[in-house]
Amino acid sequence: MCRGVSIIEARIAEAADGWRLDRALADAVPTLSRERLKVLINSGAVSDPSGALARDPSRKAAAGALFNVAVPAPTPAHNEPQDIALNVVFEDEHLIVIDKQAGLVVHPAAGNLDGTLVNALLHHCGGSLSGIGGVARPGIVHRIDKDTSGLMLAAKTDRAHEGLARQFHDHSIDRRYKAIVAGRPAPPAGKIDKPLARSATNRKKVAIVEGGKRAVTHFSTLKSLKNAALVECRLETGRTHQVRVHMASIGHALLGDPVYGRTKQAHRELLETLNFHRQALHAARLGFIHPVKNTVLAFDSEMPADMQELFNFLNV
Repeated sequence: MCRGVSIIEARIAEAADGWRLDRALADAVPTLSRERLKVLINSGAVSDPSGALARDPSRKAAAGALFNVAVPAPTPAHNEPQDIALNVVFEDEHLIVIDKQAGLVVHPAAGNLDGTLVNALLHHCGGSLSGIGGVARPGIVHRIDKDTSGLMLAAKTDRAHEGLARQFHDHSIDRRYKAIVAGRPAPPAGKIDKPLARSATNRKKVAIVEGGKRAVTHFSTLKSLKNAALVECRLETGRTHQVRVHMASIGHALLGDPVYGRTKQAHRELLETLNFHRQALHAARLGFIHPVKNTVLAFDSEMPADMQELFNFLNV
């Protein structure tokens, strides 16, 4: 055993004969997720007793074969637990669902090294968060923007992280946002299927780019407002800034959006009066299959007070 690396012997079970190697090893070593093993295989950390490296996660496994898996200690995340108030909607030993307030950054980064959701989760969960990526205790399966409010979830175990990540990849997660947009969409409902990628002119922005990642948003008008509308956006995919860019692309940018919106004077005055300085976007529904218990879970969140107040002033 090397310092900081533990060697696990894994023998392929009879029932796993002919399986993909990553799947067969996950069956043999239940403490490691399939996604984690896939990373280890690709990095040259899995070998047979002769020392030959197995670098293809999709290779067929043979029953009775013995493999050595070198598991490095998780990289410290350097994130400190902080006692930050969280609105916990659901929690068990596998995962946690949070109703995030606007203004809370999800993950530490340049400019926001602490005071984030990760810091809060580390305190709340006592260090019990998934390390599937090889980094100690991050737990984050998906993100929502700093100034977007609403529902998001985090994994406590690698098994939960893997199962949730698979559902996000398969687009089977039910994610619905409420947005207050400029103007009234016509038709009032539709599908936006436009690929997204980082803008070539401004790397901090996302743009519709031919050859980018496919992004699909289904929108429907819930309520017509004064030169605006309350819209529900259901995500078929979950790209960065997807709702904001897609709605702006059809001429109905989110009110208050400082990046993708061009606020009209009447709305600008109202936003200033209400001290509303964020995109009017709320993650209102989150539905998924529990990755361990296989039960259906669905959660709804009402619009927060600031967005409800904006809605009330625009309601005619």
